[in-house]
Amino acid sequence: MSSFSEPGRHRVAVLARHGLLPIEVGIVHRLFGRARDADDQPIYEVVTCALEPGEIRTDTDFTMNVAHGPEALGEAETVIVPAAEEDYEERPHAPLDPELAAAIARVRPRTRVASICTGAFVLAAAGLLDGCRVTTHWKSAGYFRAMYPHIDLDPDVLYTDNGRVLTAAGVASGIDLSLHMIRTDHGAAVANEVARNTVVPPHRDGGQAQYIRHPVPAPERSATARARAWVLDHLHLQPSLREMAEQESMSVRTFTRRFREEVGQSPGKWVTQQRLDRARQLLEESDLSVDRIAAEAGFGTAASLRQHMHVELGVSPSAYRRTFRGTVAAA
Repeated sequence: MSSFSEPGRHRVAVLARHGLLPIEVGIVHRLFGRARDADDQPIYEVVTCALEPGEIRTDTDFTMNVAHGPEALGEAETVIVPAAEEDYEERPHAPLDPELAAAIARVRPRTRVASICTGAFVLAAAGLLDGCRVTTHWKSAGYFRAMYPHIDLDPDVLYTDNGRVLTAAGVASGIDLSLHMIRTDHGAAVANEVARNTVVPPHRDGGQAQYIRHPVPAPERSATARARAWVLDHLHLQPSLREMAEQESMSVRTFTRRFREEVGQSPGKWVTQQRLDRARQLLEESDLSVDRIAAEAGFGTAASLRQHMHVELGVSPSAYRRTFRGTVAAA
C-alpha cells in the first residue's frame, strides 16, 4: 500500500530516526502543509517515515508514533532528513548503518534530497553530498570535516542549494530552507503566504551568516529596524548606505557594524535581496513591463535586473514571469 494518498500533489517524505528533534519534523509538516495553489488547494502531501513503523524516541520526554516505513522514501519527490542525537556522537569514519543505507538507497535518482542540521551526516555517508557545497550546524563543522574532508563544507551559511541536493545549517534554518524550496517550486507569492500564515520572515538569504560570532546587541544600542523599514518604502529611489545610516543618526561605519550584528550580512547585500524580492513579487502579481519593474525595485535598468536575476536565480525576468505567473497570480 502506498504511503501517499493524494494523487497529483508533490510528495514529501521526512525520515524520522531515533533521537530526532521533533521541531525539525514539525517545521516540514507545517510549512509544506500550509502551501496552497490559486484554488486554495494543498500543493504538497507530507508523510513521516522511519526504518520501521512504530514508536520513535525523540530528544524530549515524549515519543512519536510513525505509521510509514522506508518505502515512502522511494515514492517521494522530495526527501528530507532531519537531525538525530546519534549524529552528534563522534565516530570517525563510521560507515552508514546497513538498515539506514538500504532505506536511503530507495530514494530515486531524480528525487530532491535535503537535510536539516546534522542530517547532513546521513547524506554525506550515503555519498549524496559528493561534489556539493553543503552546510551543517556550526558546532559540528569540525567533526564533519574530519569525517568527510573531500566535501566542500561552508559552516557560515543558513542553507545551500545544489539543485537536487540541499542542506540547512540548524533547526531554525530548516524554516528558511523549506520556504526556499516552496519558493523555488511555486514562486515568492506562495512562499510569502506560507510565511505569513506561520508568522515567520518570508525570506532569509541562504548565504546569510549562522550568527556564529555575532553577539546579541546590548539593549541600550540603537537598532537598525527603522532604516530597514525606510529602505523598503524607498527601494525605487535606490537608497544609499549613507541615507540608511542617517535614518538611525549613525555614522556609516557604526551603522554598517551594527547592521551586520543584527542582520548577519552587509547592508548592501541585504538591500539587493530586498530589490530581488520586490522584482519577483511584481513579476508574479503585476502586468508591469520589465523596465518599469526594474525601476520600481531600485535596479534602475532592465539590464541590471536581468543581470542580478541571472546571477541569483539563473533565469531572466521574462522566464521567471512565465514560470510563476499563472501558478500564483491568485495566491
